[in-house]
Amino acid sequence: MTDAPRSTPEEPWPVRVVSQKVGAWIARLGWVWVDGQVAQISRRPGASTVFLTLRDPSADLSLTVTTNRDVLDSGAPELREGARVVLHAKPEFYAARGTLSLRADEIRQVGLGELLARLEKLKKLLAAEGLFDRARKRRPPFLPQRIGLITGRASAAERDVLTNARRRWPAVEFRTVNVAVQGPSAVPQIVDALKVLDADPTIDVIIIARGGGGIEDLLPFSDEALCRAVFACRTPVVSAIGHETDAPLVDYVADVRASTPTDAAKRVVPDLTEEVRLIGQARSRLERAVRNLVDRERHRLDLLRSRPVLSRPQVMVDQRAAEVTALRDRTGRCLDHRLGAAGDDLRHTLARLRALSPAATLDRGYAIVQRADGHVVRAAAEVAKGDPLRVRLAEGELTATVDEPREP
Repeated sequence: MTDAPRSTPEEPWPVRVVSQKVGAWIARLGWVWVDGQVAQISRRPGASTVFLTLRDPSADLSLTVTTNRDVLDSGAPELREGARVVLHAKPEFYAARGTLSLRADEIRQVGLGELLARLEKLKKLLAAEGLFDRARKRRPPFLPQRIGLITGRASAAERDVLTNARRRWPAVEFRTVNVAVQGPSAVPQIVDALKVLDADPTIDVIIIARGGGGIEDLLPFSDEALCRAVFACRTPVVSAIGHETDAPLVDYVADVRASTPTDAAKRVVPDLTEEVRLIGQARSRLERAVRNLVDRERHRLDLLRSRPVLSRPQVMVDQRAAEVTALRDRTGRCLDHRLGAAGDDLRHTLARLRALSPAATLDRGYAIVQRADGHVVRAAAEVAKGDPLRVRLAEGELTATVDEPREP
């Protein structure tokens, strides 16, 4: 299709021209196969035309479908609102109203086997992308201060979660967002509720709860858009959909899977009675451990105190005092002995010194003759006639002159 020449502000196109061109372009699309969920069926009595509202399960988008009553009766005679269908239709644009619709010549209701095959294919796709990875799953807090609850209005699932959670922990708070839990509007409402609760900083954990139902009833909880919204949540999400045997895809994406809404309350909120009992047991074990430790240390102190060194500490002091006295006496005796021996040695040495002293020789009548230069005269040849001499006696000195040296 070639682009039409653009109009200018001076030559604007009338609305009918724009509508005609859009209608002409859509008319070239031809026949297409469309998959969707029936949101509304309008059968007018006596009319051969049936009007359907077909909704995209993953988006807030719907189209009007017109078809012949015979086409509907032959392809999907038991068609109900909320059912999934595949239809062969041609897009049509009504220029007068500016609306887009589909005209179907064949309608097929999607069977259970086909639904299960699609779900299995989607399950493999999400698993390959890592949405089911256990490593990314987060553990909900032990005691959440506030819980976000997404469930149907006045439903048994809402009652089970609130009743059991408050019975277990009366102080727990909830922020409940009621949504449609089946039908064409379920997925958009649940996704919007997830975004609201995930953006609330006071919410510690989010529970998505719904009671039991058939596979068709639980289809919104296997929707790809919902699974990706749960995966994108920063807040831990608990899935409590249906009964234990039900396993929608959101169970694999959620951080925690609860078999029932009652089980979700038990998994998210601790039991106050049980916690009090556990605290009592822990306190009893702690008291026993402290008591045993004190008794063991007291016994050790008794053993230490019963030893002689602590029971009669003066004995040790007396023993050490006796040892000090004995050592002091021994030291005194050793010192006296050494001083006596040293005194004897000193006296002996003094006696020998006196015996060898020149003064002792002089006392025996000998004299020391010295020349004028102080040299001791030992031989007559060492002096000459007329040399002055100095004679040292035991008491006093004499001066003499050599008269005649004589050789022996």
